[in-house]
Amino acid sequence: MYSTTWCGHCRRLKRQMNEAGIAFVEVDLDEHPEPSERIIEATGGFRTVPTLEIGGRLFVNPSLEQVKRALAAN
Repeated sequence: MYSTTWCGHCRRLKRQMNEAGIAFVEVDLDEHPEPSERIIEATGGFRTVPTLEIGGRLFVNPSLEQVKRALAAN
C-alpha cells in the first residue's frame, strides 16, 4: 500500500484492511518517493494515495470491496 501519513483515505483503508484481516506492507511516499513516478503514470499525472499494488497491478484509491475482489482474483 502506497500512502502518506497525512492522507485520511489512507488511514481509513488501513483501518478497514486491518479489521478485515488483510495483511499489507505500507510504503510512505513522503519518506520513499521512488514509486511515485509509477503511480503518476497510472493516474494520468497525479500521485494519488492510497494506491495498492496487487499482483503487479495498481489500484488507485480502492474501496475495501475492490481490494477484496482484487485479492480473490489474484
